Amino acid sequence: MASVTSTKADPAAIAAATGRLAQALESRVPCAAVRDLIGTDDLPAAYAVQQGLVQRRLDGGVTVVGRKIGATSEAVQNQLGVDQPDFGYLLSDMDVSHGTDGTPISMRTLLQPRVEAEVAFRLRHDIDVPEEQITIDLVREAVDVAIPALEIVDSRIEGWDITFTDTVADNASSGLYVVGDAGLPLSEIEPRDVEMSLTINGEERSSGNGAACLGDPLEALRWLAVQAARFGDPLRAGNLILSGALGPFVPFAAGDRVTASISGFAPLTVSFEE
Repeated sequence: MASVTSTKADPAAIAAATGRLAQALESRVPCAAVRDLIGTDDLPAAYAVQQGLVQRRLDGGVTVVGRKIGATSEAVQNQLGVDQPDFGYLLSDMDVSHGTDGTPISMRTLLQPRVEAEVAFRLRHDIDVPEEQITIDLVREAVDVAIPALEIVDSRIEGWDITFTDTVADNASSGLYVVGDAGLPLSEIEPRDVEMSLTINGEERSSGNGAACLGDPLEALRWLAVQAARFGDPLRAGNLILSGALGPFVPFAAGDRVTASISGFAPLTVSFEE
């Protein structure tokens, strides 16, 4: 992980914000927002907190397996009260794709979860070039397969009372994720053209399409690759990338059965338990 140095925030404030979020994660008790410590417009400070939070988890033995892009759709931006995308890290202990075999997914690590459907990408090679060379064509060529995904977003901050720096600091409000076991090469599917329906217990609760994700999930991937290059932490072969919601996220509870139907892919169904 790259270090973030160009922040106006005091190192003690960054450490305090990191500790507050880490305590909420460990205790499963939501905390106050961290904007009182890092402000609402210092993105380097927010990403510094994010990296401190992620590093604590890496020190505990998990590994980075990819990235997630957040707030890519207007619907989710409106839900969160933000006006731009952000990114976070996917860690090995966030992967609950085993739930696709019918085994209920435990909610014991979650505080205030919501679920959203999206297109994920698995990379076949690094995207490690200067940012001005990162084009849609380049990222398209870097993709091995596109995969249907459910992201279980979560917030350590009480009541989802967040500003943009709060969600960035909180690893882009990440929780868990589920991906299908079979992907498609981009020669067989065009991500911007997919249609999505998300149901809970058979009732449609969210819908959208690929164009809702920054106009094209591949554009979201290009945006992420540029940010990763700027942070000195480029995207790598084998990384899984959650490209962002195709429609609004929705709450769910233990006992619920969630299905994401994304055109071109087999439906993705999981259930949850306490």
